[in-house]
Formats: sequence, C-alpha cells, structure tokens
Amino acid sequence: MSDVQPTPDPQLLEAAQTAFRQAYVPYSRFRVGAALRTPDGRVFFGANVENASYGLARCAEQSAVQAMATAGAREFTDLVVYSEATPPASPCGACRQILFEFSPEARVVCVNQHGDVVSGLVRDFLPHGFRLDQRDDGHGVGTE
Repeated sequence: MSDVQPTPDPQLLEAAQTAFRQAYVPYSRFRVGAALRTPDGRVFFGANVENASYGLARCAEQSAVQAMATAGAREFTDLVVYSEATPPASPCGACRQILFEFSPEARVVCVNQHGDVVSGLVRDFLPHGFRLDQRDDGHGVGTE
C-alpha cells in the first residue's frame, strides 16, 4: 500500500463509528460504517444495509458514496472504514470499483476497535481499476 497516514482522521472516524452503530445487519451481524470527506470539507457517511435478497444489500462505502453523489459532490479526498473485524475490514471488490470511479487518488484508512489500521490510496486497493471517458459537461458517456 502507499505511504498514507496510518491514523484515521478523528472527524471521519467519529462519523464512521456513528454509521457503524446504525448498520442494518439482521443476517450477517457484521456491522461496517464508512465516512468520506469531499475537497470542500463536507463529510458524508453510510452504513451497510442488508436485505433478505443478499444481492440487494449495500455496503457502507457504497452508502457513503451514494450520499455524496446525491448531494452533488463528485469526488472525495479521504475515506475511513470502521468495523470490528481483525484485521480491519477493507472495501470489497465492488466497493473498490465504485470508489475508483470517483477518486482513485483518495486516501483510505480501515480501522477497528483495537486501533489496528490498513491504509492506502483507492488505486492501491484496486490496481488496474478503470473509468470510462466522460464528456466535457461532466456527464458520463451515454448519459443525458
């Protein structure tokens, strides 16, 4: 992983822990909270939300990105993922691609209740990630 500050940002850690406590996990009982910061300083967070149809579940990282995008932001600089897993849970493959879509150079710090840390840049978590070309007006190819 890249040389990323291995200590989670206190504000993002607190937001990720708050989201962690709100996770809806009746099936796995595996809570995860995530919080990210946009370049203008706004913080968005999300928790994992399960569903009886497992494919419809959403990860905490996806929830945070969806909140960010819904608010009109299109990139983030930092992400903290909080879980009680040892070692700390890192984003799944699908989340890694979603994070890469918005901010391949963002810092990621995964932490657990013991203070153990796994960190790097989004691109470190997903080497060879891809993005489609975007039009000059900011809309993705094929979107209106």
